[in-house]
Amino acid sequence: MSSSPPELFDRTLLRQRRERVVNDLAGVDFLLQRAALELDERLDMVLRDFPVAVDLGAGSVCLSEKLAARQDVGKLIVADQSALLLKELKNHTKLICDEENLPFAAQSLNLVTSLLSLHFVNDLPGALIQIRQALKADGLFMAAVPGGRTLIELRSAFMQAEEEISGGVSPRVAPMADVKEYGSLLQRAGFTLPVVDSDLVNVTYDNPLKLMHELRFMGAGNVLTDRLRKPLSKELLGRVLEIYQQNFSEDGRINATFEIIYLSGWSPHSSQQQPLAPGSAQTSLSAALGTCPLPEDNEV
Repeated sequence: MSSSPPELFDRTLLRQRRERVVNDLAGVDFLLQRAALELDERLDMVLRDFPVAVDLGAGSVCLSEKLAARQDVGKLIVADQSALLLKELKNHTKLICDEENLPFAAQSLNLVTSLLSLHFVNDLPGALIQIRQALKADGLFMAAVPGGRTLIELRSAFMQAEEEISGGVSPRVAPMADVKEYGSLLQRAGFTLPVVDSDLVNVTYDNPLKLMHELRFMGAGNVLTDRLRKPLSKELLGRVLEIYQQNFSEDGRINATFEIIYLSGWSPHSSQQQPLAPGSAQTSLSAALGTCPLPEDNEV
């Protein structure tokens, strides 16, 4: 009997927080803009048309606007948990849905994209399987997700401060996978020709409070189910700021690391390049490399 995945994230709270800051993204959406541009440029290298495309978690509008402007994308479906977040996207088919329970028919889509939203899914392996099943044969999935090195400075400061003050650490920053783990997830979900790579983005701020302020307006606050419900104490906050400033500042500004991991994978199709079965090679390695045996002692 299979058990349900743990409810790591409060997705209702996530939606509410994203809706609360929908009009305050200007100036703090640089990561969304950067990742959207990168995904758009990567699509330029794929020489094919996508008659039906879906942008999951489209409420940030950054990627949807770029997809809508592409000549190789036909019908664009913008999908998100929140109708409020989709209201700015006009002239597109809108769909209110949760990434954990996709409503698409099997083999009905040519392209599925996602911009910095899938990391808040409780059952990510299940969501990836649903995406793959919704894609037509040889359909493409592309996404950007935060990687495990994101906010390592803030994590470190909180951990040290809490250890000092309360003798333990409470969940404050969402767990994030690394490149290898995302590659395994794509393969597990049945995608072929998976590609996973990362981009480290280093940003500086006047002080840690400025960073925390921007994270809140990014809708990136703590939505862990096991989060502490009581407000952050002044003592703990003061010590976090102190540690951050001491350990991660340079020339009067603090450093913050963001890692963006890019994923792509294809729905299986017979035309795709297949790896050879072990032992089936018809040519020796030496022949393939253009090498030849060393001459015998009596050869000239």
